[in-house]
Amino acid sequence: MTIQLTPQESEEIFYSSLCNTVGTGYMEGYGLELSCDRSQYKSSREHLETLHPGIAICYEDVLMQVLRDGGELTFIDHEGDGDMTRSITLQDVHERVKDVGAHVLINFHEEQDDASDADAVLQTVFFEEVIFG
Repeated sequence: MTIQLTPQESEEIFYSSLCNTVGTGYMEGYGLELSCDRSQYKSSREHLETLHPGIAICYEDVLMQVLRDGGELTFIDHEGDGDMTRSITLQDVHERVKDVGAHVLINFHEEQDDASDADAVLQTVFFEEVIFG
């Protein structure tokens, strides 16, 4: 079976996954820390503030804007000598979210997703498969 998602659908699933896992420290349990270039983060935050004046902007909003502005997000491996450090671009999000298991994508579509589903999305986008957990 082939699953096709629009770039917008892929971004929405990825964004929701960031919201479900980054704030809870879920990925940190694997010894991974999400990071991006500080100057890129600042620039993307300012870009969002210009686009949406007066609107509260959360961390995950800025992370998505970093990708949309051409930057990268990186999971830094602190436990395995850096072997699992991986960076992604927005193109990776567009190409890889569809590779998550169909049951996970259905959960997102039906708004029944949880941290485990989000974990599967992030691992698939960053590592091209579920490695941890």
